[in-house]
Amino acid sequence: MLFLGFSAGLPFLLVFSTLNARLADVGVETATIGFFSWLGITYSIKVIWAPVVDRLKLPLLDRLFGKRRSWILLAQAGIALGLFLMATVDPVKAPEMMALCGLLVAFSSATQDVAIDAYRIEIAEERLQAALAGTYIFGYRLALLVAGAGALYLAAFWSWEVSYLVMAALVGVGALTVLLAREPEVNHYAAAQDIAHKIEEEASKRTHLPPRVARFVGWFYAAIAGPFVDFFRRYKELAIVILLLVAVYRISDIAMGVMANPFYLNFMGFSKTEVADVTKVFGFLMTIVGSLVGGVLVMRYGVRRILLAGAVLTAATNLLFVWLAQNPPDLVTLAVVVSADNLSGGIANVALIAWLSSMTSASFTATQYALFSSLMTLPGKFLGGFSGIVVANFGYAEFFAVAAAMGVPAILLVLYLFKHAARLDALAPAKS
Repeated sequence: MLFLGFSAGLPFLLVFSTLNARLADVGVETATIGFFSWLGITYSIKVIWAPVVDRLKLPLLDRLFGKRRSWILLAQAGIALGLFLMATVDPVKAPEMMALCGLLVAFSSATQDVAIDAYRIEIAEERLQAALAGTYIFGYRLALLVAGAGALYLAAFWSWEVSYLVMAALVGVGALTVLLAREPEVNHYAAAQDIAHKIEEEASKRTHLPPRVARFVGWFYAAIAGPFVDFFRRYKELAIVILLLVAVYRISDIAMGVMANPFYLNFMGFSKTEVADVTKVFGFLMTIVGSLVGGVLVMRYGVRRILLAGAVLTAATNLLFVWLAQNPPDLVTLAVVVSADNLSGGIANVALIAWLSSMTSASFTATQYALFSSLMTLPGKFLGGFSGIVVANFGYAEFFAVAAAMGVPAILLVLYLFKHAARLDALAPAKS
C-alpha cells in the first residue's frame, strides 16, 4: 500500500499546481492556465465510470493479473503515456494538445484511484483497514513531494521536458508493485454476477422480456443500480445520515485550506520560503505522523471513537488559526499551528477512510467507495469557492471561526451514529 499510495499521488500535482507552474513559466496566458484547472473535475466524477471498473473484465489482462490488478496496470499505462506526451508537447504552440494529454493523465489517475481503493478494501479484513489507509496516505504524501518540489527542482536544473519524463518513468514504481502483489481473495465479481443472473431471471419471468434485454437489465442492475440499491437497502434510513456525514466531515478542513496560503503570505506577511519550509516540511511530517497515529488508534479503540476525535480536532485546530490571525507574525507559532492542523487532519483522514471502507459491499466495492470519496470532497470544494468573499467582507479571523463552526455538524452526526452503533455493526457487509 505504501507504493500503491505513491503511484496514486504521483500524477495529481502534475496536472494541477506543477502543471500551472510550468505553463506560467513558459509564458502561457493566465486565462488559459485557469481553464486547465477543469482537468480536476475528473477526480470528482469518477463514480460515473466506477461501475465499469467493478464489472468489466479486461481481455487478457484479467486472466493474467485478476480484476483489480489488471485495472490498476491499465490505468498506470495511461498515466505513463500521458506524462510522456506532456513532456514532448509545447504548451505555448499547442495548448489544446497539452490539455488532452493532461486529461488522459487525470482520467487514468482517477481510474487508478477507484481500482486501488477497491484493492485496499478487499485485500485485508476491516480491523487492518486503518493501518492500510495510513500507509497509503504516507506513500501518497511522498509522491506529492516528488511531483511538487521534485518536479520543480528537475525543471530548474534541466528542463520541464526532463522533469515530466522522469515523472513518467516513476510510474514504474506502482507498476512493479502490482506485478509483485497478489490479487485479493474476495470473489467480488462472482457475487455481483450472481445478482445479475437473479435479476435477469426475474425480468424474463415477470415481464417476458427478450433474453438479450433481460441480460442487459441484469447487467445494468449489478453494475450501476445495484451498488446504490444495496447501500440504501442495507442501511435504510441510516443511509441518509451516513451520506450526510461523508459530505460534511471534511468541509471544515477543505474550506479553510483554500485561504491558507493567502493568509500566510498576504495577511501575516511570511515569505514564500518561510511558508514552504513550515507547510511543506512540518506539514508533511505531521500529516504522516497523524496518519500513522490514526491507524494505530483505530486498531486499538475502534473506528467510530477516532472518527469523533478527528472531527473535534479538525474544528479545534481551525480555532487555532483564529488565534494566529489575532497575533503578530511569529514563525514558531505558525509551525505549531500548522503542525497541529496537519496532525489532526492525518488522524481524521485515516479514520474516515477506514470507516468508509467498512461500509462497502464486496459485490460493489469500487462503485460504492467511489461514491463516498466523490461525496466527501465535492461540498467542501464548492463552499471553499466562497471563502474569498467571506474573507473580503469580514476578515481572516472571522473566516476561520466560520470554518471551525462548519465542523460542528460532523461532530453531531458522529454522535448520532454512536447511538446506533450496534445496528450499524449488524448491517455492515461481510468482506469475505
